[in-house]
Amino acid sequence: MTQNIYDDPEFFAGYRRLPRSVQGLAGAHEWPTLRGLLPELRGRTVLDLGCGFGWFCRWAREAGAQRVLGVDVSEKMLTEARARTADAAITYRCADLETLELPEACFDLAYSSLVLHYIEDLTGLLARVRRALRPGASLVFSAEHPIVTAPRQPRWTRGADGRKTWSIDGYGNEGRRVRDWLAKGVLKQHRTLATYLNLLVRRGFTIVHVEEWSPSDAQIAADPSLAEERERPMFLLVAARA
Repeated sequence: MTQNIYDDPEFFAGYRRLPRSVQGLAGAHEWPTLRGLLPELRGRTVLDLGCGFGWFCRWAREAGAQRVLGVDVSEKMLTEARARTADAAITYRCADLETLELPEACFDLAYSSLVLHYIEDLTGLLARVRRALRPGASLVFSAEHPIVTAPRQPRWTRGADGRKTWSIDGYGNEGRRVRDWLAKGVLKQHRTLATYLNLLVRRGFTIVHVEEWSPSDAQIAADPSLAEERERPMFLLVAARA
């Protein structure tokens, strides 16, 4: 089961103050690039995995989508989304993406922003999403770049012989990471770039575009604090076709 950290009062209070929570898509530096990966939405049916406050759901409708389903594990996030939405063509559903069931061949686009690095059983989710997409439909997502989720975590581990060993997680050691971000003990899943791409291929997707996103010169000029983000890519952006 996904850790529902967004319903934690301390975490949620901090999250509500983030620029992307206050300004919506305009507050997400990677949004212009991610938007460029999206297919034509007019008349299409859209699935938003980890919809949060519903910013993308509402944008998709403005872009002409016929129907939008936003899914999130957090009741607090969905309460905000419903309060900000007055559109019968947008439906919000509370569900855990680890076990989410979806109708077959029902959507033209599956979209997800900064959610997949929380999902432990990504293989299972991608398989269910693939079945839920119509032939030729699109999957577009962003995730924290693996070089961001990888940082080494020195810790004591106990072997089969009972002895304690000092071990370090590196880029090639995939699995759970524990981070303190807005609250203590936030769980994320680290997987390599190759793993992300190979999982898509094995689930029957055709990869259309891969972007290792970092801020542009114009964004750094507007916000010099972003300059340090040039040291490594912040986000992984992927477009694929079913």
